[in-house]
Amino acid sequence: MNIEHFLSSGISPVINELFGLTTTPNDIILQKTKKEFEGDYTLVTFPYIKAAQTTPEKTGELIGEQLTKKHPSITQFNVVKGFLNLSLSNDFWLSEFKAISSETNFGIKPANSSGRQIMLEYSSPNTNKPLHLGHVRNNLLGYSVATIMKTQGHEVIKVNLVNDRGIHICKSMIAWKLFGHRETPQSSGLKGDHLVGKYYVEFDKVYKKEIQTLMDGGVSKEDAEKKAPIMLQTQEMLLKWEANDPDTIALWKMMNDWVYQGFAVSYKKLGVDFDKMYYESNTYLLGKEVVQDGLEKNIFYKKENGSVCIDLTQEGLDEKVVLRSDGTSVYITQDLGTAIERFKEFPKISQMIYTVGNEQDYHFKVLFKILGKLGYDWANECYHLSYGMVELPEGKMKSREGTVVDADDLMDGMVETAKETTEASGKVSEFSNEEKDQLFNTIGMGALKYFILKVDPKKKMLFDPKESIDLHGNTGPFIQYAHARIKSILRDYDENIETISISDSITLHEKEKELIKLQYDFPKILSESATTYNPAVVANYIYELARLFNQFYNECSVLKEGNPEVRKFRIKLIETTANIIKNGMSCLGIDVPERM
Repeated sequence: MNIEHFLSSGISPVINELFGLTTTPNDIILQKTKKEFEGDYTLVTFPYIKAAQTTPEKTGELIGEQLTKKHPSITQFNVVKGFLNLSLSNDFWLSEFKAISSETNFGIKPANSSGRQIMLEYSSPNTNKPLHLGHVRNNLLGYSVATIMKTQGHEVIKVNLVNDRGIHICKSMIAWKLFGHRETPQSSGLKGDHLVGKYYVEFDKVYKKEIQTLMDGGVSKEDAEKKAPIMLQTQEMLLKWEANDPDTIALWKMMNDWVYQGFAVSYKKLGVDFDKMYYESNTYLLGKEVVQDGLEKNIFYKKENGSVCIDLTQEGLDEKVVLRSDGTSVYITQDLGTAIERFKEFPKISQMIYTVGNEQDYHFKVLFKILGKLGYDWANECYHLSYGMVELPEGKMKSREGTVVDADDLMDGMVETAKETTEASGKVSEFSNEEKDQLFNTIGMGALKYFILKVDPKKKMLFDPKESIDLHGNTGPFIQYAHARIKSILRDYDENIETISISDSITLHEKEKELIKLQYDFPKILSESATTYNPAVVANYIYELARLFNQFYNECSVLKEGNPEVRKFRIKLIETTANIIKNGMSCLGIDVPERM
């Protein structure tokens, strides 16, 4: 039942009768009663005081008295400064719980039931280095938003655009060619992406030394950066690559293959996947025809130096180059072509979402504006899922200097910390080695994912591995432990849970009622999270549910409850709580253990 609509439908005729108004249920503004006040839902009375010709407090009392007379579900009310707090009956909440508990996937709409097809891009790594902590936030955010959108009945196509071309890729290639001595992942024992990243760092070290040598000889820093021998060799390699030189292409393919094999391992460990892969080497030319078409339609214009631009100053943006004077593409050129090709390839998609850091906010404003000017109505449905950078207690990360937190090292470290913490508790002595390994991975990865996803994407965040695995805070392991605790109670219950019938004579404890009220909110939480592209809404809701379960369990016996009808009800209540925790955590890509 939609409780708000149910209440609004009862409140509007009472207001009309009392004050001679013509309100409809849609005019009624209700909100959940604040925790410090008694009540379930609150009506703001200020809009009606003119018609009532009395104070806000008296207006609330008049409405409350009529509602309690006419609607048995509304048992009592109180008025605080013009806010009418309404309490719903024990029977009402019990009936609501029966409906909630009857659905294993309460709040989750059937697959593809909305008729909407959405494309969501995330990850977008460069093939010159392994994934790092920043990529971890990107991947977890993109994957969880896709999963949450699926709960709303949307079909979601998850895509990855791999940045596999450009001078930054050549830097790793030239360093390997000069200093690699034919080293391979097999000969070195390194993951392929780690090996290629090693040479990206090596390039930077050599490049800086060469710049310093030139500057010591009297060359300016600006000229030294251009004339450093290794940079000149890299630029020469880029020209050969773009001219399809067979040896350069072969080297590029070999090193890229190493990286892709490494990425595959990292993605699997992280628990993310994609429905389709795009490669910049295949898409970078797509936008040139778009630019030519825009020139013919006078959307773009050619400058004296031969570059092609668009003037977006009327939209509060700047003049933007879409093609260089030498005819080569810029990033926006490729993105224009790729977007248009995607809509041609998937004509049913109604929205395209790009998961990219907030340093690209301006880029996407320009991209969407240009697509709109080119006549694509769907440009209004494109969305930049912008997120803040992840920092460590030590500060920012720099790939070229090798000071990034490697994603694989981070994940392995989290699992190892979970192992140390769990073994120290002494609660897994009866687990097999396989069960232990699976549990350590579940806890470690759950800690990492939850800590990152509980933060609003728009906010910059500080990642603290130690804090993330604390069993007593707003963490993944805290929630996982609550789920495992419920499952332990359910295993010890000696009757068939499937056949439990909830008695109508149950009198709800305050904590039971609070649990039911919070369970009722789950569909709205999923909807809000999907609408705002914010997994933190789900994450913090699930934490509140786990925390409330602990409060309930401290105050209410379950297995030791003497009244068999109450015991059955409480078993069903915690089973439903566990289902929602599991489904909510699944939206974040997090597993919850049965035992812990």
